[in-house]
Amino acid sequence: MSDTTSPPRLRPSQKALFIGSGTTIAIIAIVVVSIFTGGHVTPNNNEPTSALVGKAVATFSLSGLKSGTVEAPWKSHHAAVLIFFASWCGPCKSEMPKVASYLRHHNEGSIRVIGIDAGDSRGSAMSFVEKSGVTFPIAFDPNNTVTNGIFNFATVPESAFVSAKGIVTQVYFGAIPKSVLVKGIAALRD
Repeated sequence: MSDTTSPPRLRPSQKALFIGSGTTIAIIAIVVVSIFTGGHVTPNNNEPTSALVGKAVATFSLSGLKSGTVEAPWKSHHAAVLIFFASWCGPCKSEMPKVASYLRHHNEGSIRVIGIDAGDSRGSAMSFVEKSGVTFPIAFDPNNTVTNGIFNFATVPESAFVSAKGIVTQVYFGAIPKSVLVKGIAALRD
C-alpha cells in the first residue's frame, strides 16, 4: 500500500494573500530592473515614452513643401510642436484636418507649429496638405533625414514638443488628439 497524500488545500483568504504577494514581488522586480537598466517607471501612465524626452535635439533646415526653407524653431529661440505625417498614412488622414482646424482658430503666440512630411513625394504631400486645410509651415523630408535621423521615428504620425532651448519635452506616438495638443502647447508656454 502506498502512502500518497495530497498537498494541503489553501483557504480562499490564503489564496488571495499568496496571489497578492506574488503580484507585489513581480512589480518590485520590474521597478528594480527598470531602475538598473536606465528605464523610467511612471505609475498610472499608459502612454509610451520616448528616450528623446529631456534631451536636446539638433537643429535642422529642410526645404519647405511649397517654397523656401523651414528651420528648427528652437534655432531662433522659439518653442515648437512638430507634427510628423505623410499623405500615405491612414491615421494622418483623420489627424491632420483636425490639427489644421484647431490651429486656424487659435493663436499660439511665439510657439511655432511645423508639419514635417516624411517619406513622401512632393505632389502627394502638396495635395494632402491642401485637402487637409493646413496653413502652418510644412517641411519636406522625403528621405526621412529629420524624421528618422534626428527624431528616430520609424513611423508616422508622431508629434514632438520642443522647448525654445531645443529640449524635447514630450513625444506623442500616433495621431494626436486635440486635448494632448492643447496641453502640450500650454506646457511649452510655462
